[in-house]
Amino acid sequence: MFEGRVAIVTGGTRGIGAAITRMLADEGAAVGAGYSRGKESAEKFRDEMVANGAKLSIHQGRVDDADDCNRVVKEVLDEYGRVDYLVNNAGITIDKTMRRMSVEDWRQVINVNLSGAFQMTKAVLEHMIERGSGRLVMISSVIGETGNVGQANYAASKAGLFGFTKSLALEMAQKGITVNSVAPGFIATEMVSAIPEAVLAKVIERIPQRRLGKPEEVARVVRFLLEDDASYITGAVFHVNGGLDM
Repeated sequence: MFEGRVAIVTGGTRGIGAAITRMLADEGAAVGAGYSRGKESAEKFRDEMVANGAKLSIHQGRVDDADDCNRVVKEVLDEYGRVDYLVNNAGITIDKTMRRMSVEDWRQVINVNLSGAFQMTKAVLEHMIERGSGRLVMISSVIGETGNVGQANYAASKAGLFGFTKSLALEMAQKGITVNSVAPGFIATEMVSAIPEAVLAKVIERIPQRRLGKPEEVARVVRFLLEDDASYITGAVFHVNGGLDM
């Protein structure tokens, strides 16, 4: 489906990002997967994918550093000659109640989750405009819609992606570039597995389907948005949360 296309997936070697990378590679795309830490595991992921025939390169960089964002995009362009898709997936949590949250806790999460998406998009946007086509997908979160105790920074960053998506979609509507968000609920990833077992059990009780989502279920929605036939969908938010928020 995506033969000859090139994608960048930030945070693309773990969790939801890894599922998106695999999906794109399985569909024939070349993928530049970004990561900020865990070089050994990122290299292992790349080697396993390449051994199975994937066109995959990994790129170390911090999305909260504009110079890193520009460098990663340049590396992908140098390697593959084009970028068709950008999936802004990289994200972190630093969970504390507002009274305990430091200014630095706030800044780190906003800088990675929200400013990182802006900086990666900025780095690739002129290339897409020149080519007259592109797909931008932001991985937000159900928490950006509902809020959550101890996650004021995370909720604000993910809610910010909704406004970023809609504004950018308006600006790019006549340039062949679509911009959409996917908002996962609680998905079975390393980030969610860090939640204490008793707390996670209560979360699952609140989900109408009574289970965590799978990374692949999020990746399938991203695939749909990247397809050529999805060209009339822009500025939208797609919820993948088992009915947790409707």
